[in-house]
Amino acid sequence: MKLWQKGATAHEKVDVFTVGKDRDYDLVLAQYDCEASIAHAQMLSKIGLLSQIEADQLCAVLTDLKKQAIEGRFSIDEEFEDMHSKIEHELTKQLGDIGKKIHTARSRNDQVLVALHLYLKHEIKELKNQIITLFDTLMVLAEKHQSDLLPGYTHLQVAMPSSVGLWLSAYAEILIDDLFFLEAAQKIADQNPLGSAAGYGSAFPIDRAFTTKLMNFKDLKVNAVAAQISRGKLEKSTAMALASIGSSLAKLSMDICLYMGQDFNFISFPDDLTTGSSIMPHKKNPDVFELIRGKGNLLQALPNQLAMLTTNLPSGYHRELQLTKGPIIEAIQEVKACIDLLLFSLPKLKVTPNITDQKKYDSLFSVDTLNASVLNGKPFREAYRELGKAIEEGDYIPNRNVQHTHIGSIGNLRLDLIRDKIKPLRE
Repeated sequence: MKLWQKGATAHEKVDVFTVGKDRDYDLVLAQYDCEASIAHAQMLSKIGLLSQIEADQLCAVLTDLKKQAIEGRFSIDEEFEDMHSKIEHELTKQLGDIGKKIHTARSRNDQVLVALHLYLKHEIKELKNQIITLFDTLMVLAEKHQSDLLPGYTHLQVAMPSSVGLWLSAYAEILIDDLFFLEAAQKIADQNPLGSAAGYGSAFPIDRAFTTKLMNFKDLKVNAVAAQISRGKLEKSTAMALASIGSSLAKLSMDICLYMGQDFNFISFPDDLTTGSSIMPHKKNPDVFELIRGKGNLLQALPNQLAMLTTNLPSGYHRELQLTKGPIIEAIQEVKACIDLLLFSLPKLKVTPNITDQKKYDSLFSVDTLNASVLNGKPFREAYRELGKAIEEGDYIPNRNVQHTHIGSIGNLRLDLIRDKIKPLRE
């Protein structure tokens, strides 16, 4: 069944090619299509195109279909092109001609667009909550290990003292930046495009403010053409947020992989979070974190993928916009899975104590020795040359009793200030 079909059918090869994986992705969106259809039916009743009894009957069936979609019992058979055709078929099957009235004053274009808006609104909220939970997890660990020193690196060379607390609270704080991206995407998603129809509005006297309120959108996408050409842009704004999150997760996972290596041995995890080798019995591989790193890096390509897909498209609907659904749905599922694994793994983190007491980390404390000389009145350049000579000649004796006091240093993490930054983003 195809909503656009007027008589002759498309060739089977054309049908298979144009539908693609849409049925799979529409299973994710179906509950939101039902939600929007409920609002649409109520609006049609309000303006007199449906009776109240007809609207109530439609809403009852749509509510049941929405429940089926949420519970995973909704299916889209091959005879149907998409969720829209399957839902309308079910309405017609159960209600007869009343079911055929649901498509009055709308197009599949604004149907899928409003479903995407509702879906992304929901998923962005879910992601925000997940990231806040990850933030809290990192902050608890940072507080617990704020006195455990780590080598800090520049150019992958031992540089200056860091700490587990400084390291983990750094990742917690950059998650706040990722939340800012999500907030921006949420504002774009929180606009109702329903009623824009095929992109040029409708001759029916529809009440778009009414459906905006019913679906709990903050704003209406006023201009019908603006609503249509926002498709693709909506997904790109979300993709930017997902890419930012991917960057954070990938970098954290890279650090974990590095710090778990035998040459570093800063941290470890229980054996059940690692995997082995088929030929090397000693191996405990950080596969989970390597995959999070890889998935996070792939996510960073998503904005460019969507930008290339929608580049140079003129206003109005074009079929390639269908291809924006899959990447964004799959990316959201990947991000949520990655965060879920980190939330499962990180509380089991084990820190190797006193790692910087090893002689190979003597030079880690040279900057502190230099700064102490300057604080005692010696000019910086003179102190720098003297210490450099002492290191070169093997006369340098490190003072491991570091004293860092400024805000955001290993001696003054000010985790309270970082927690204050995220407060406005908590719901």
